[in-house]
Amino acid sequence: MKKLVPDPPTSPRCNTGVFCTGHAPFFLVRADIPEEDALMHASLLLRGIFDTLQKACLHPEDSTSKVLLWVSLHSTELAKVLVDAVLDGMGNRKVTA
Repeated sequence: MKKLVPDPPTSPRCNTGVFCTGHAPFFLVRADIPEEDALMHASLLLRGIFDTLQKACLHPEDSTSKVLLWVSLHSTELAKVLVDAVLDGMGNRKVTA
């Protein structure tokens, strides 16, 4: 039996964690960015995602969308808590060092 849809082309991962497409990546994470700054930016991005999902959960199109939105909201909240805990730990380490 022939497949109707071909497999997508395999692309190696770039060092940024995104897939390469044969040209220079659109976005790069600079190697010289301090870890704390990167985590702080990730926390801010997660907060924006959380706020957006929370608003979307109030007006879902159907029950499946509602479940998917709430799962995404919960996962985003957990990721933000984890990033914030790491940041807090880094701050405590600097104070005691």
